[in-house]
Amino acid sequence: MIKQEDVFQIGRIGKPHGVKGEVSFHFTDDVFDRVESEYLILEVDGILVPFFMEEYRFRSDETVLVHFCDVDTQERARELTGCPVFFLRSEVPVDDDELTWAQIIGFSILDDAKGTEVGTLASVDDSTINTLFEIQTPEGQSVLLPANDDLITDIDTEARTISLIIPDGLLEL
Repeated sequence: MIKQEDVFQIGRIGKPHGVKGEVSFHFTDDVFDRVESEYLILEVDGILVPFFMEEYRFRSDETVLVHFCDVDTQERARELTGCPVFFLRSEVPVDDDELTWAQIIGFSILDDAKGTEVGTLASVDDSTINTLFEIQTPEGQSVLLPANDDLITDIDTEARTISLIIPDGLLEL
């Protein structure tokens, strides 16, 4: 069984394309094209399910048309519309200099000065010039912290932790 902590999200399935089961796949990380893999993992009804790809072709810089094995009708393709798409962390070679935002989701965030865990990285907002980490604290609160290279002191991919210099008072906002 595939567990949530073993994968990272790389996009979402869009609408069917044509009548033979092809779907559009809007991706945020092109790892499926950089790493040899025969399948993508889709979340269907809360369960992570591998779907083997017969073929795919790029439609734009953010969209691929994918034909999955055993998805051969427009109706079957429509059932996949909106499904989140994931990739196994274990299939991606670890290169600390080339980590993507998607690969670090789920890492624990540590306060470098205090040596304590602040929470878990829930998402990365890079829609503005100032990239932010959204952290879920153990108390269930959501905290935004700057994802600035000057504040990141260490990324440990094996321990799945990121150590940050957190300016005084920032966690109390």
